[in-house]
Amino acid sequence: MQAIELHARIDEKHRIQLKVPEDWPVQEVKVIVLMESPVTARANKRVFGQFRGKVHMADDFDAELPDAFWLGEAP
Repeated sequence: MQAIELHARIDEKHRIQLKVPEDWPVQEVKVIVLMESPVTARANKRVFGQFRGKVHMADDFDAELPDAFWLGEAP
C-alpha cells in the first residue's frame, strides 16, 4: 500500500476533484478525506408529525406497575 498527500478544495456543489501523477496506473483506490478544521454537527431538522402512526402506546400505559417490577423479580 502506498500513500500520497494531495491538497484539494470542496467546491460549492460539495465535490472534490483530484489529479494524481500521470505515471500512476489506472486502478481502484481508496480516498480518505481529513478535514483541517472540525465540522460542526448539524441537528436533523424536525418535521411536525414525522413519526405519526409509528409509535404505539399500550392502553394500560398509566396503570400502576406491580411490586415485582420494582423489586427486580421475574414475572
